[in-house]
Amino acid sequence: MDMSWKDVLESIQMAARSVGAEVASPWFYLQFGIILAAAGLAYAADTAIHARVNMSTLASRWPLPLRHFARVMVTSASTAVFAVLMVISRIVMWHATWPSRSYLIAVSAKLALAWLVIRLVTSVIDNAFIVKLVSIAAWVVAALSIIGQLDWAADTLDSFAVVVGGLRLTPLLLIKAGAVLILALWLSNIASNFIDGQITRSTDLTPSIQVLLVKIIRIGLMVVAVAIALSAVGINLSALAVLSGAVGVGIGFGLQKIVANFISGIILLVDKSVKPGDLVTIGDSQGRISAMKTRYISVAAGDGREFLIPNEDLVTQKVTNWTYTDKNTLVKIAFAANYDANPRQVCKLAIDTAAAHARALKGKPPNCILNEFAELGMKFSLTFWIADPDGMDNVKSDVMLALWDAFKQQGIKVPYPVRELRIRGAALPVESVVEISS
Repeated sequence: MDMSWKDVLESIQMAARSVGAEVASPWFYLQFGIILAAAGLAYAADTAIHARVNMSTLASRWPLPLRHFARVMVTSASTAVFAVLMVISRIVMWHATWPSRSYLIAVSAKLALAWLVIRLVTSVIDNAFIVKLVSIAAWVVAALSIIGQLDWAADTLDSFAVVVGGLRLTPLLLIKAGAVLILALWLSNIASNFIDGQITRSTDLTPSIQVLLVKIIRIGLMVVAVAIALSAVGINLSALAVLSGAVGVGIGFGLQKIVANFISGIILLVDKSVKPGDLVTIGDSQGRISAMKTRYISVAAGDGREFLIPNEDLVTQKVTNWTYTDKNTLVKIAFAANYDANPRQVCKLAIDTAAAHARALKGKPPNCILNEFAELGMKFSLTFWIADPDGMDNVKSDVMLALWDAFKQQGIKVPYPVRELRIRGAALPVESVVEISS
């Protein structure tokens, strides 16, 4: 039966009267003073321990569980020292006077010990936000249990309810569902990371299939975790039919781009048009694919930048994959020579220069052709193959510099435009000529 506001107010009033009676006792102030003194000693001990203990070498030769325990205790040294002092004070006052006169000290000791246990348990979680959330929630539950108010708090949270589509939603139900869901997702993440490592180490699977399997397994484990969490707190999944329909409509309208990128990512993994390690050019972005995510791919440009390109763009736009079927890459260099040079000699010099480069493929000899007799000279095109597109611009620069040196040695000049301006009837002499080179 749901509690009324009157019952809640009566419970709060009873708790307030109990606290007032406790505060009126002179033993309350003695216990409060002992607690403050213990807190000061714990803070001083914590400062001294952290100043003398090196966390990087602490218990380095101990077994892993003991080393982990020692590091957690040192990190929470103030709480550990405070808990020890509270336990000692409780034992002394237990034998010196009535147990009820050290009740506050006993509560403080239990709270400190509960926090130490929670810190030890949550230390295996890597996510800092999840650690704080779980630690605070667990400590609040432990505190309510220690002071004997856990059942009252649970009944109060369960007394306020909202019925949606036959499903009774209460604050208590939402808290339970959140806690179980976090635990289930955490366990599913551990399982998916383990499976991810096993799949990545497999040499029988291509990188695209590895990424696809990892994504399918992660999504499947998350769906299973959510279903188990909802079932564990007593939520009938069939009661969520109306809610899931509304969510589906919301996904269709508000999240269509996300869904499109997700489907596009699956298509890319299945057709293997791009895969991790490929060198690609997408619009103005060029680099090597370093990762393929659910929503985007990461393209490392090689200069410290990383382009995050939505999967949909790879499906709908033109993509140049330099390593799709063959890593061999054709390098093209356009250059020109003046009309005083022998074009056959120019082609031979260009071919010899390209063939001499260390990365030029020996099985595919370079080629040089005369493209055009232009106004400013003869235009040539030099092509040669390298085994991998990495560093193609550096290779092109090396060959062009070597070609420049060869032209200098043979007296071949590279043409450049020259303009002559003759100024007549002005202040300058008629014979003055101004040359502008560009």
